[in-house]
Amino acid sequence: MSLINTEIKPFKATAFKEGKFLDVTDADVKGKWSIFFFYPADFTFVCPTELEDLADNYAEFQKLGVEIYGVSTDTHFCHKAWHDTSPAIGKIKYFMLGDQNHNLSNNFEILRAGVGLADRGTFVVDPNGVIQIVEITPEGVGRNATELLRKVKAAQYWASHPGEVCPAKWEEGDKTLAPSLDLVGKI
Repeated sequence: MSLINTEIKPFKATAFKEGKFLDVTDADVKGKWSIFFFYPADFTFVCPTELEDLADNYAEFQKLGVEIYGVSTDTHFCHKAWHDTSPAIGKIKYFMLGDQNHNLSNNFEILRAGVGLADRGTFVVDPNGVIQIVEITPEGVGRNATELLRKVKAAQYWASHPGEVCPAKWEEGDKTLAPSLDLVGKI
């Protein structure tokens, strides 16, 4: 079953963010666009490249009113230690959620069975707490924050412009489509 168009389930987790430990719940997420960015583990190989890429683009996401939640099954203490020792991870200003009880990983159906680690999953959640975009990649394939930013812009445009859809490679300001019987077979 797809998680698209489903509401996020209740959760409570502790995050490391800008030198502090903070509790985050599903209620905190509602009212704004959010990205849940799951990755297998701290102190690994592909993960820091992805998280640094997000950190480098965080201001652009913030301009769109989007909050980012990096999530692994590590603890918030582990996130702090990684943040304090890695120059790449030290750039992060978004929430780093600890999911050692696997509540979030199970809620988003991203927990790798029998391993205790989350797969690489990206979930874009709208202000109503509804999942609008899901992307899952294998452990050896990193994600691209610029492409994620494009997808968020498209999702936000689509949400605010009923009757229009964003075609492949759509960029902000490009033409959209208005699905109708007249378009069938002409694209």
